[in-house]
Amino acid sequence: MATLETTTSDATTDAGTGLGAPPEARLSPLARINAILGGSAGNLVEWYDWFVYSSFALYFAKHFFPQGDQTAQLLQAAAVFAVGFLARPLGAWLMGLYADWAGRRAALTASVALMSVGSFAIALIPSYASIGMAAPVLLVIARLVQGLSLGGEYGASATYMTEMAGKDRRGFWSSFQFVTLIGGQLTALAVLIVLQRTLSPADLEAWGWRIPFAIGGVLAIVVFWIRSGLQETRSFLAAQAEGAERASTGMLFRQYPRESAAILGLTAAGSLAFYAYTTYMQKFLVNTAGFTKDTATAITAAVLFVYMLILPLVGLASDFIGRRTSLAIAFGLGAVATFPLFSLIAGTDSPWMAFALMTLLVLILSGYSAVNAAVKAELFPTHVRALGVALPYALANAIFGGTAEYVALWFKQAGHEEGFYIYVSVAMAAAMLISLRLPNTNATKLILEC
Repeated sequence: MATLETTTSDATTDAGTGLGAPPEARLSPLARINAILGGSAGNLVEWYDWFVYSSFALYFAKHFFPQGDQTAQLLQAAAVFAVGFLARPLGAWLMGLYADWAGRRAALTASVALMSVGSFAIALIPSYASIGMAAPVLLVIARLVQGLSLGGEYGASATYMTEMAGKDRRGFWSSFQFVTLIGGQLTALAVLIVLQRTLSPADLEAWGWRIPFAIGGVLAIVVFWIRSGLQETRSFLAAQAEGAERASTGMLFRQYPRESAAILGLTAAGSLAFYAYTTYMQKFLVNTAGFTKDTATAITAAVLFVYMLILPLVGLASDFIGRRTSLAIAFGLGAVATFPLFSLIAGTDSPWMAFALMTLLVLILSGYSAVNAAVKAELFPTHVRALGVALPYALANAIFGGTAEYVALWFKQAGHEEGFYIYVSVAMAAAMLISLRLPNTNATKLILEC
């Protein structure tokens, strides 16, 4: 079967520089670990700030959207969640260009600063009862700011961590980009669990939901300071030293149309499945399966913890079996398993059964999640890598990931909830076909090794 073409088969050269990494340029194991930890800490906080919204939507939805029953309120909150995704392509475009022009570190610090502003804003916005329609309007603006931030975060962090990972264990080390994404979501749920245990339900719904947004704003300030001291990647420095061509949007889609299209397709299915299996699943357990809010939160947190532990192992496996193979297996199994597993979860009243079925879903998805940063970065040369990873990803994520909860709730409200299961399955089947056409990036890549 035909594959996407790359411009070099030399695993020690970079298409943006034409340079091999001299022996003295290679990172020591300790320096590599420090770089990965430094990049991933900020990624965790960014995603914590993003997921706090969905984790606490069950508690604050009525403060901004007082009309209708619980499903109607969640539908409106999910719509604002989707609106935040609309800003992500713009953030990806701006920060992707910035990362390719000014450096990965500069883009990482800028993105976390924006996230801090958005989080503090949500913590302070008065309710609908106090300021009327201004409340949901301000909420939308705050989510747009967070969307700009996160749109830039993915490309910059995926590029930074992949360039720092080294060729031998790139799947393993770059998997921590998604480990910290899950870690952010898990931290948001952990904060929710603590607040559920320490505050009364009335206090949590009245004002306690504001606490996690304030925590996120403070953490983002701390990470801004940490990221300002990160080491720049040698891939970027080498490209700058050679005077590589500056990235542009036209260059990306003109010179790398098939690579960009592949990322669009893979991300469409991967982000849709991710939000269906994790973020929306918390509401699904309450609104469809009939679990209490506390039980649904505990189940989701446990599944995410297992998911986080699985990812590095799958990333390591991809260093041996190939990232193309990992993607094809994940999307193929997901296409087959989504409908029956969602149906079983909807019909169970056992928390343990729900946990087992959800764990199976994320285990399947880990074949995509663990390798998505590496395989996308390996398709582009240095001078356009951050933009190439970020922009197609953000476009697909906005269209499919950002609307996942809204589409799921729309199907439910229409009385055809199983339509959402089919929707996810079809997207994953299409992504499997795309995966089979990818080059073997384990052997053919465009990254200056370090």
